[in-house]
Amino acid sequence: MPMRYLIFVLLILMAASLFGQSESLLGFNQIRLGQQRTAMLVLGGWAIGNITTGALLRNQREGSQRYFHEMNMLWNGVNLGIAALGYWAAYRTEPGSLDLYNSINEHYKFQQILLLNAGLDVGYLLGGLYLTERAKNTSNRPERLKGYGQSVMVQGGFLLLFDLANAFIQSRHNESLRLFLGQTGDGVGFIYQF
Repeated sequence: MPMRYLIFVLLILMAASLFGQSESLLGFNQIRLGQQRTAMLVLGGWAIGNITTGALLRNQREGSQRYFHEMNMLWNGVNLGIAALGYWAAYRTEPGSLDLYNSINEHYKFQQILLLNAGLDVGYLLGGLYLTERAKNTSNRPERLKGYGQSVMVQGGFLLLFDLANAFIQSRHNESLRLFLGQTGDGVGFIYQF
């Protein structure tokens, strides 16, 4: 009789451990997707603010300031589209539908996208700087080059901070994935599921 109780207790403990693991993975995905939705809301808010301000001020300004607001409007039309698609993708993903492999894949894919975007953001900053410098040496609408260049630098600067901050936030959860894989700081383990 005691052996049956021992086996029963071991089975209960194994089932509880497997249930706890799947619940932890569900929680991990809920947090990850929630952070992605929040990031897209921030980007969307930035876009709406820039579109609104640009629409209001574009015709009230002259020279390079007019073009600055025009480019802010145009640039953030794209940002708003990206934010809407990103939010929708995170919203429609059911956190419980992702197994461990897909959870890891999606987690790191989002981080890679953010870091790739950060590299592009540096390019935007340099492109904006080029446009503002080019405006000094041309007679063909220098105010447009200057305004567009200043806008691209502002937008690139915001996006660089946005992408790096979100990559950092996401990377803080990398350790959780190591635990799901059974890895600790002392070595590597494995998880058996049946």
